Amino acid sequence: MRTKVYRSDCGGKRQFAPPSPSGGNGVSVLERGGRRSRAPPQKERMSELVEELYREGYAIVRGFFGPAEIAEIAAAADRVYAEGLRHHATYRHKNLLLEVLDDPQARRRVVLQAHWSAWLEPVLERMRRAPRYLEVLEPFLGRDIKQITHQLHWKPPGAKYTFYRYHQDARFRNAQAVRNLLYGTVNTGLAIDAQTAANGALRVIPRSHLRGYLGLSEDGTIMTGSTPDAALLRAGLDPAAAVTCEMAPGDLLLWTLYTVHGSGPNLSGQERRFMINSYVRAADSERGEWAFRDGVSTPLGEEPQICKYEQLRERPGPFYIEPDWTEEAQATKH
Repeated sequence: MRTKVYRSDCGGKRQFAPPSPSGGNGVSVLERGGRRSRAPPQKERMSELVEELYREGYAIVRGFFGPAEIAEIAAAADRVYAEGLRHHATYRHKNLLLEVLDDPQARRRVVLQAHWSAWLEPVLERMRRAPRYLEVLEPFLGRDIKQITHQLHWKPPGAKYTFYRYHQDARFRNAQAVRNLLYGTVNTGLAIDAQTAANGALRVIPRSHLRGYLGLSEDGTIMTGSTPDAALLRAGLDPAAAVTCEMAPGDLLLWTLYTVHGSGPNLSGQERRFMINSYVRAADSERGEWAFRDGVSTPLGEEPQICKYEQLRERPGPFYIEPDWTEEAQATKH
């Protein structure tokens, strides 16, 4: 099954929307001005995707994975979450990181993130390099692609720390080892659950990637405090322009390392699971695990490669990290 990438106008924001029902001959069609027309060829649709990401700084591919695949990924994510709950604090072993917190508001232990859980879960290891990713990424990155991040994010209902201040992901890259940050990397976010305004869907500021690195939220962690409108205005950004990227399970969000984005807290009673995979053109990076070599899906090797954790060789672990970044932990230092 090939990825279906279609464009429509939704609330004034151009997105890639799901296809309309097929015509009698099984050919997917688009609704245009009340008329049903044949969908453009795949090459043209992918060209539109490239244009959209480069112009707006983000794009959404609807129906990237189907219900069966999402169910498989969701079950794997639940197993990773259960593994995280076995630890009393954040746990690191090589590139694997399970961010665990006794949340003061939920009054229970929660898992907020898991980095490189592909080392734990064969399903996630296979899905991170699924051929469908190559189909979307090749127009941007070519056929030799490495992966810098592989992250599961949870926003447990009732928990305090389920929001992210506005920031740019270029902040978290080693610029000496990863080059061409704007056009050599594509971030992808897979909706495992429905992503809504109520449960803290990602919010982006369109065209913010064209302003370079702005240094937002550098005064601390991106999971405490807030980004006041005044800070965005000082950076030349309009807070009112922010777009909430609401998605159905299986939709895939693309954005750049310079796209300003953040997300609100989960105020609903629903789960909000989201899987982030960040890919880089291999020729532009000394970091990362291979995802595709000349277009061939490439599994993890015997030993992890340096991705974002620069101390992998010197301090591989396993060890625990106490959560010194929370407001409660910071208060005890003063």
